[in-house]
Amino acid sequence: MSNRGFFHFSALPMSTRMVYTMTLLVLGTGYLFAMLQVFFSHAGLDGNPKNISAQDIRIAYHGSENDTRLVTALKGPMAGMLPEAERAVIFKWVETGAKQDTYEADVKPIIGERCLACHDGSNPHIPQLTSFEEVSKVVARDTGATIPTLVRVSHIHLFGITFIFFIVSSIFTHAYMRPLWLKCVIIVLPFLTILTDIFSWYLTKWIPGFAWFIIASGALMGLSFAVQWIVSMWQMWFYKLPADIEECGGVLPVIGRSKD
Repeated sequence: MSNRGFFHFSALPMSTRMVYTMTLLVLGTGYLFAMLQVFFSHAGLDGNPKNISAQDIRIAYHGSENDTRLVTALKGPMAGMLPEAERAVIFKWVETGAKQDTYEADVKPIIGERCLACHDGSNPHIPQLTSFEEVSKVVARDTGATIPTLVRVSHIHLFGITFIFFIVSSIFTHAYMRPLWLKCVIIVLPFLTILTDIFSWYLTKWIPGFAWFIIASGALMGLSFAVQWIVSMWQMWFYKLPADIEECGGVLPVIGRSKD
């Protein structure tokens, strides 16, 4: 049997706590920007740009029965790229049949001025809008994110978020929390929710109701991040350990299995 101990933040060197603190500050800022990115890329798909709803999530992954890909984009992530009057021109063009003569007269100048800086074909991951034929492809009914797009984003999220929570959870292991099972749940939760979140993308593609699983997974992941971040920062600099552990210098010795 070996002696294994639980090292609280107070037992760590000042330099280590500074590394942990700065890491949490940067990751916390990054998480806030990630939430803003989710909002700006999804809010407004249902026509209401003021908030993000289950309908926005459903449209993003499943598509819209009423709007084309072009209209959905201009209501959502691309809404700020065009003035309201120019968006209205494009909406009217789509509603009246998306004819080529009207495109040449009314829509092409808008796309040339506002869109071609990005949609000129140089980026293979976004639609090319250099001709009427290319624009016509995004006037088809919006069917949501494509499977290749979901696969590409999935592997980025799986690797990236796993690394983020590995770092945050490793720091959080130095926090003193009872009961132990609660601490373990908080640590395990984000790793499970990233899996349920991503698999729900594909399920929502076929079954719109799974949009609620995406929302629930994101909320639980964010809650776990917030708890780990706040508890770690608080205990690192302000928390006073129980007297019996304080007497051991922040190290809780355990014989046999670790009970931290």
